[in-house]
Amino acid sequence: MNRNEGKIVLGHGNGGPMMHDLIKDLFLKYFGNVIINEQTDAAVFPVKSQKLAFTTDSYVIDPIFFPGGNIGKLAVCGTVNDLAVSGAEPCYLSVSFIIEEGFAMKDLEVIVKSLAEEAQKANVLIVTGDTKVVNNGKCDKLFINTAGIGFVSKKNELISKALNINPGDVILINGTIGDHGMAVMNERESFKFKMKVISDCASLNKLIHEILEQSSTVKFMRDPTRGGVAGVLNELSEKIYMGIEIDESLLPVNKGVKAMCELLGYDPLHIANEGKVLIVADEQESKYILEIMQKNSLGTNSAIIGRVVSDHPGKVALKTLAGGHRIVGSLVGDPLPRIC
Repeated sequence: MNRNEGKIVLGHGNGGPMMHDLIKDLFLKYFGNVIINEQTDAAVFPVKSQKLAFTTDSYVIDPIFFPGGNIGKLAVCGTVNDLAVSGAEPCYLSVSFIIEEGFAMKDLEVIVKSLAEEAQKANVLIVTGDTKVVNNGKCDKLFINTAGIGFVSKKNELISKALNINPGDVILINGTIGDHGMAVMNERESFKFKMKVISDCASLNKLIHEILEQSSTVKFMRDPTRGGVAGVLNELSEKIYMGIEIDESLLPVNKGVKAMCELLGYDPLHIANEGKVLIVADEQESKYILEIMQKNSLGTNSAIIGRVVSDHPGKVALKTLAGGHRIVGSLVGDPLPRIC
């Protein structure tokens, strides 16, 4: 008998099949309604003559400081991005802190300042919050919970639902993959690689706004956090029941991330990102959208990485550098726990 049977394990939080089964079999069983059943990154619902997007998230990253950011910056970026990829203009945030007794006030000030600066950069307001302090040993330094609200225009309200995707549609990403997960892993384990890896942690709402303002052919967006690019593409292919093909030669990967993944046996497609958006768009406008992305500082390394196909429905295939193909599944287990 499996001693973990009937218990929560790390794999339930990694963005892969175990997590999706937990959502379907437990949370949707009791929480299910017409809004939450869509399983998008932010709920979209009507408020009088407008629609709002509403999302919530918790941050338990270890370590709380990492190259490219800290838990405070991450909390804003993660919440803002969940709203933005759902077609919303982020407006308001709540922020709640659970702090371990004995946590250094100077470190808390750095984190709070960073959080406020990122919120200002993203042009969102922190409008409410809460603070709890727990006994030493009852929390690992600091946890942050956020909620975010944004407004959704009528033309963008279907973007998170992937309703109009067809074979031939193109898949784009705004830059290199795996940066965040590998930066956190490197900092946590003190590998001291010569090539420094920096998290891509960033708020993408302004970049996404530029894209949606100048193009009307974006059909789907999602930020590939836990579970990485592979997790999002597998979830999408299953939802639309079409195939997806990506090309390894087109995937943007930093040299440091590639070296770390090869040494540690990881696939960059499974590694978390915190400043990336995957976009599905009509092929005819894909190059125009790519140009828009590349003009933004958060999209200089943007690339077209693949397309939707009618073959192998529900599966993601990678064209390898050797010219063959292999199926890319969702992440099983959790090699990088607590990366957000």
